[in-house]
Amino acid sequence: MKKILSVILALALMMTAVLAVADTSYTATVDSQIGGVGAVTVTVTLADDGSIAAVTVDECKDTPGICELPCEQLPAAMVAANSINVDTVAGATLTSNAILAGVKAALENGGVDTTALMEKKEIVVEKAADETLEADVVVIGAGGAGLAAAISAEQNGAKVIVVEKMPKVGGNTILAGGAVNAVEDRSEFAIKQNDSVYWHYWQTLNGGDWQGDPELVMTLVENAYDGIQWTKELGMEWLGEDAVFMVSGGLWPRAWKPAGMASAGFFETYGKYIDAHPETMNLMLNTKAEKILTDASGAACGIIATGETGNTITINAKSVVVATGGFAKNVALRQAYDSIWGILDEKVMSTNHEGATGDGVKMLQALNADFVQMGNIQLLPLGDPKTGSLSGNIEHGVDTRIFVNKSGLRYGNEAGRRDDMTRDLFAQEDAYMWIVMDSDTYPTGDEVNNFGETANQLVEAGRAVKADTLEELAEKMGVPAENLVATIAEYNRHCIGGDLENQPDEFGRTLFGPAIDNGPFYAGARVPTVHHTMGGVRIDTQCRVYNENGEIIENLYAAGEVTGGIHGSNRLGGNALADTIVFGRIAGESAALCK
Repeated sequence: MKKILSVILALALMMTAVLAVADTSYTATVDSQIGGVGAVTVTVTLADDGSIAAVTVDECKDTPGICELPCEQLPAAMVAANSINVDTVAGATLTSNAILAGVKAALENGGVDTTALMEKKEIVVEKAADETLEADVVVIGAGGAGLAAAISAEQNGAKVIVVEKMPKVGGNTILAGGAVNAVEDRSEFAIKQNDSVYWHYWQTLNGGDWQGDPELVMTLVENAYDGIQWTKELGMEWLGEDAVFMVSGGLWPRAWKPAGMASAGFFETYGKYIDAHPETMNLMLNTKAEKILTDASGAACGIIATGETGNTITINAKSVVVATGGFAKNVALRQAYDSIWGILDEKVMSTNHEGATGDGVKMLQALNADFVQMGNIQLLPLGDPKTGSLSGNIEHGVDTRIFVNKSGLRYGNEAGRRDDMTRDLFAQEDAYMWIVMDSDTYPTGDEVNNFGETANQLVEAGRAVKADTLEELAEKMGVPAENLVATIAEYNRHCIGGDLENQPDEFGRTLFGPAIDNGPFYAGARVPTVHHTMGGVRIDTQCRVYNENGEIIENLYAAGEVTGGIHGSNRLGGNALADTIVFGRIAGESAALCK
């Protein structure tokens, strides 16, 4: 990480020096599929000879945790190639395209002929020498589970190398809203909420149709609260227990919320720890694991990877942790395994990052590892209609909003299971719905959602609509006003103070917060999106990997979405990040202490 920051700083200083002699700058603001209207503002400076002297991204409203990398890398690439036709950054294609379009627009608006600058120019990178490295533990994947495992291994005395094929850390974790289900039985809050570790255990098993391994589920729920405390010890800040909420599909208000911007706090925290331990931790980005090595006895003993320049990197290690995530971005794999939906072609978008392609599955299959419940693939009804991502969602918690279809009518239980909510949405016209809420959680519009975006920003970007009255809101949504008004009036009868016993909700909802009656009102469109592949390699409570004969593959461990058997047929909202912390820590400790 320090090396990357040093390179970025050096490039920035170079561009600053060039600016001193450059003579013409051009600026443009362009839209993007994520941030909407005016999402990206760029400035490009040409030298006297017409070459690109500097490019800066002045503002980017795209998803935090995603937009930073192209904002750093693309300007340097355009200067190096003297071209505005350079490759996009993996995992940030939409932001990359917006930046490239902005540079082109800036020049053309200024009357510059961009024909020569649009020529694709190959940047020749010298292939580095092949190398062999040594470590106690090698971790494949730098998402939430991978970095938790790496730090846990280091804390247990191991020298650790982490390899990540993407140019950045984060995986799917950094795209999540940050909610972590965790219960402390003895806390006053848990008692007040009628919550307990056992209730979390029962709901996780029942919510997954009792397909989860009871021992793995108990391990998850018993260690989740301690996982929160572990991240606090590392320096991560959380909102207090009074801010615990129910995330969509969570089935109970037990989700902790980071004090910072969604899940970015995990990686700020993990990154600081890694930077503080350079002698024992090495993070290698743009490094793709290709094969897990085994010794004569069949025990894992390292990996072979491809480096950034195409060179071969062999890492010999005492143990290996696989934390490569799921395969929701691999359409062929999800269609091959899907046993629930039958419609997971390329038309169904995904919340996942571009690297979620099942690489770990392929490497583990080569070792005849055993896989469980691979057909259990979770969809959410909460995807952005243009990108499939979770960002842009106006909701804060389940109890403050409702779902309505294109007719302005409620159609299901918004506090139910994720699979049930998604099936209900598929049954609606165009599988399209609106989340509707009032200003109870957005008193000024400058308050942020679970992804660090304000309501005002979402409205400005066209990702949400806002109105002082329900009739005006209906017009902006394009739904019949009389239906929306009647729907909300009926819903409000069940809210705080309503008589649910004698007047039950027609869709079976039992969780209600304040009535939706405090304008201005908000609405945001959502569609089904592939979210989580719940099947994966078989592990035990020590995160040891098993082969098809039911035998342990020695010195091989796995954690996170690459594993199966925890969530069953339907994962509770808020359990995934708890999974990364709990089983990441266990995998790291097991890998460090193995013989």
